Amino acid sequence: MYTFIHYYRRTRRNKMVKTNVTVISNFIFLGFSYYPKVEIAVFVLCLLMYLITLLGNMILISITILDSRLHTPMYFFLSNLSILDIWYTSSALTPMLVNFVSGKNTISFSGCATQMYFSLAMGSTECVLLSMMAYDRYVAICNPLRYPIIMNKRVCVQIAAGTWVTGCLTALVETMSVLHQSLCGNSIINHFTCEILAVLKLVCSDTSKVQLIMLVISILLLPMPMLLICLSYAFILSNILRIGSVDGRSKAFSTCAAHLTVVILFYGTALSMYLKPSAVDSQEIDKFMAFVYAGLTPMLNPIIYSLRNKEVKAAVKKLLIRHPLRALLIPSSK
Repeated sequence: MYTFIHYYRRTRRNKMVKTNVTVISNFIFLGFSYYPKVEIAVFVLCLLMYLITLLGNMILISITILDSRLHTPMYFFLSNLSILDIWYTSSALTPMLVNFVSGKNTISFSGCATQMYFSLAMGSTECVLLSMMAYDRYVAICNPLRYPIIMNKRVCVQIAAGTWVTGCLTALVETMSVLHQSLCGNSIINHFTCEILAVLKLVCSDTSKVQLIMLVISILLLPMPMLLICLSYAFILSNILRIGSVDGRSKAFSTCAAHLTVVILFYGTALSMYLKPSAVDSQEIDKFMAFVYAGLTPMLNPIIYSLRNKEVKAAVKKLLIRHPLRALLIPSSK
């Protein structure tokens, strides 16, 4: 049995009796307060990851816009991924960093709802986008002659728009389904962010319908995209084996291994969070998993996917070293 299908029944003596529900205006985060010596280390680590994430993704977005050689489907999707990662990390980590500095571990109900929605929306969109990026690489490597036709500009825009719409709509359904539930007056969230599973534990009514909705969405957004990614890379690797050059095979394997490492980190932690067995319910493990996919993977994405590429290095050297102020302040030289 899994977490989302772990239904339970509550006895009802009288259907006309109304449950006492306390209106909650603020939530309190426990965060890592059980480990006070770890809190400072977590704060420093989160701050470093957040700054590196911002810097790496902003550089990638800037050079993709400014360098016409990077106006390709691959870098178009990478730019979307960078925007997602900046937004995702900001929604998850920024409130925690601000609360740590201010000494206030509280958030308003509306702030919690907003944070929950954007975290879910960006995470869900990234799940779909990563699978579309894998498909793009499959077409580029396995069907290079038809690649410009299959992945034309119109198709790329439609794919990107579809991933954003899918992520935002599924996040809206999940957020509304949880916030419409009755809270029992307990305003303490045992997490460092308004993570949906942590908030769901404050609900005192029957959550079986909410859990079913989350189960269906989780299956659509986690195992299915990951299966598509695995199939795409399986075809890519089989095509790489036909390369005659040993150096070419080595470089291609290295690139695929790096991509799959990020994919495993992202999907693995998300799967362990949302599709774990009901017997395994450790909030501390959930915090660590959220820490990985909200902080670590967004930091690694620009490094693994793009900043290691020769064309990106050349663009960075041209735009940020030779003309740093011009690259940062002037959108286009034309």
